Order: sequence, then C-alpha cells, then structure tokens
Amino acid sequence: MIPLFKLSKLPRSQKLRKAANLVRNAERRYALTGGLDDIERDYLVRLLKLLANDGGFPAPALDALKNAEAELTGNGNGIRRALNTAYQLILTETGRFQADWDFYESGGSLDSTKRRPFPGMYVYLEDIRSPHNVGAMFRAAESFGAEKIWLSPLCADPRHKRAERTAMGCVDVLPWERLEENTFNSAPAPAPFFALETGGTPLGDFPFPERGILIAGSEELGVSPEALAVADASLGRVSIPTFGAKGSLNVSVAFGIVMQAWAAKLSCTKKQDNSRIGHVRQLLRKEMTEKGTFEVIAESGDGWEAYVKERYAKS
Repeated sequence: MIPLFKLSKLPRSQKLRKAANLVRNAERRYALTGGLDDIERDYLVRLLKLLANDGGFPAPALDALKNAEAELTGNGNGIRRALNTAYQLILTETGRFQADWDFYESGGSLDSTKRRPFPGMYVYLEDIRSPHNVGAMFRAAESFGAEKIWLSPLCADPRHKRAERTAMGCVDVLPWERLEENTFNSAPAPAPFFALETGGTPLGDFPFPERGILIAGSEELGVSPEALAVADASLGRVSIPTFGAKGSLNVSVAFGIVMQAWAAKLSCTKKQDNSRIGHVRQLLRKEMTEKGTFEVIAESGDGWEAYVKERYAKS
C-alpha cells in the first residue's frame, strides 16, 4: 500500500488513478475472502478521508464518499458495496467510466452440472460483431435454458476477453460451435427455424416451439435475407412490440426478452405435462392396487414409470 502522505503530494489526477486501483483491488480481495483485516480497513478509511478533503468532489459525490467511509468503519454487511461505490466515484472523477466487460463477479467458475437446459432449445448467432453482445447473449441463453449455440463464421469470438467477462462464465458451460459456412442448406440440428426480426408475429402471440432454432442477426443489418428466407419457410419471425420514438432495441437486450418468453412457454408446458403424468400415475396406482397387480410392476421401478408414460401418451 502506498503511504498516504506520499499519495497526498501527488498531482490530483495521478492521486485519483492510484486511489481507484487501491480501492478496486481491496474490493476484489473482499469478494474472494469475505473480509478485510483491520490494518487494511483502517488504511482505506483514511484514504477516503484524504480524498473527501481534497475539495474536488461535487456535493452529491462527496456525500456518497463519506457514506462509504462510514460503512467501512462499521461491522455491517455493506462493505463490498461501499468499496464499489467509492471506486465508481473516484473513477468518474478521473473522467473514466467502467465498461460492462470490466465488471467483477466473485462467483468463480460455473458448475455445469447445475444446468437445466430445455432439450431442443437452440440458438444461431449470425454475424454478431460486438464481443460484448456475444457475451451478453451467451449469458442470456444459458440463463434461460438453451441447449446449444451455433455461431456464423463472422460472429465475434466468444473467447474474446470482453465476451468472456460479459458472459460471466457461461461460455465455459454452454455448448457452442462455430460453423465453417454461413449456410442454411441443412439445419445444424433437427429442429425448425425462427428469426428475431421486425415485421414478424408479436412476442405475445408467437407460437414458440418445443424444439427450434432461434436466429439472431447482425447489430446493424439484422438477420440476413438468406436466413430470413429459411425462417419464413419454417416458423417465421418473432418481433417485440415497442412504444417509444426509437422503436428498436440492442440485439442482446431483444434476444434476452425473446429467450425469456420462450423459456416461460417451455416451462409452463413442462409443468402441465408433469401435472398430467402425476394424475395418470395416481389413477393407475389406484386401478392396479384394486386389481392386485401394482406390486408386481412397482418392483421393477423403471418399468412402472415407463408404463405410466405409455398410458399417459394414450390418454
């Protein structure tokens, strides 16, 4: 740690840059370990006092800085937020702002065994050029249960540092593949296509399929004519109604909205199926118990469940 008397003698711009790094590193250590030792906490409190007394912060920022300082002196649960707030205030004072791909999350690597994808929920990203958008779309796709993502040849690399930071680990747990050609002569999976594009069926009316491939296209040009032709010959287009002057959304935001709607439809269908299967199971158990045949089938376990599903399919 830099001695504070030395820090106080630096030009203000240099002092702020060094202070921002000190606070940021402290926040990261806190996120990893869950605490700060008394020496470091005392240093940070004195550092924030030094900055608050330099006369350069506007009144709202100064109040927020003092609140962060007070939080560090207490024993509450808001220490990390206080450090994050202080870092943002100092960074803003330097004239810089934090990019989305610079945000830090302490969750560590994701556990792929906790994934619960919907079988047949696929995504095709066509010529998404921004690594930030690719990362955000990976995060949305993983969160809403996509089974796999395909990328066009010109799509930004999911392994780009900005994409990986934005995806927050989802690139590692969500299966993906880059296609060598941007062709739709044959589907990458046995499922129909539909495109996220303007001029289509409104989101609330779109018949989301149990299995399908959602095409999301370029930030500037949208889905290509070739991909639109494939979608129009299959399930068509889904559009998000908007009501503002702009009338359009960032591609990763629009993608997240559509993925949530699709996941909600699949989740509802799954719950209905499970409820119906449960009802059939109860009826069969009652029927077979009365006939004295339940114990014989129940002994096999898997055979009983297979029999339930067979009867459910016929019901």
